[in-house]
Amino acid sequence: MLYIIYILAGLGAGIVTGLAGLSAAVIITPMLVSLCGWQSYDAVNVALASDVLASLLSAYTYYKNKNIDLKRGVYVTITAFLGTIVGSYCGYLFSQSNPDGLGYLSMATTILLGVKFLYKPVTGGMDKAANRTIDNKTRKAMIFGAIIGWVCGFTGSGGGVLMLMVFTIVLGYNLKIAVGTSTMIMSLVALTGSVSHIMMGAKIYPLPMICIVAACLLGALVSARFANKCEIKKLNRIVGCVLLVLGIVTLLIKLI
Repeated sequence: MLYIIYILAGLGAGIVTGLAGLSAAVIITPMLVSLCGWQSYDAVNVALASDVLASLLSAYTYYKNKNIDLKRGVYVTITAFLGTIVGSYCGYLFSQSNPDGLGYLSMATTILLGVKFLYKPVTGGMDKAANRTIDNKTRKAMIFGAIIGWVCGFTGSGGGVLMLMVFTIVLGYNLKIAVGTSTMIMSLVALTGSVSHIMMGAKIYPLPMICIVAACLLGALVSARFANKCEIKKLNRIVGCVLLVLGIVTLLIKLI
């Protein structure tokens, strides 16, 4: 039964990563904490490890469809990288005083993201050709990148959707360019966070991790291909429904 949950968690995480550039942790962390009894810091580590490959695979799919802005993505990656290191250390300190705290934060984030996608979808915007210079918007995006990196390192969740908001609101990209660039950045941010977690004592469970990562890759591959052909509003509704239901169910299970 546990391995069935691992596979479902991985598939769900891969799907939301490929569809909307969300962190795999919005699915994996609450499921491992609430349904499998994992310590939140260890669950976040598995989620970040899954994020690395799933986001990288999704980014490659978007790149093939010319839906990534490599130039600005590199600038934001640098500041996000630094923020992730600091966030991972803060998350470690927090987990020592409140072992289940990160899990509850991830569940709450999942519910909020679901509501956001349902009632205020991310639509419109420009393509990458419309913004090529290093201007004030790019510098603002780099500052937000550092903050998002900290969030990702601390909670292991929410980084993807926050990055998505930066590219759609601050830089004005359309959803597909935003998702593609976001997944590219999150793959590197997640790698930094995962290494930091391991160095700070997060436990590694090889077989569960293999199951989760493999399922996550499959989900990311299929969903990323689908997303590049799907209408934007439909993507928002699908992801919003999945996140809202999952967040409520996992939180209720944990509380009961």
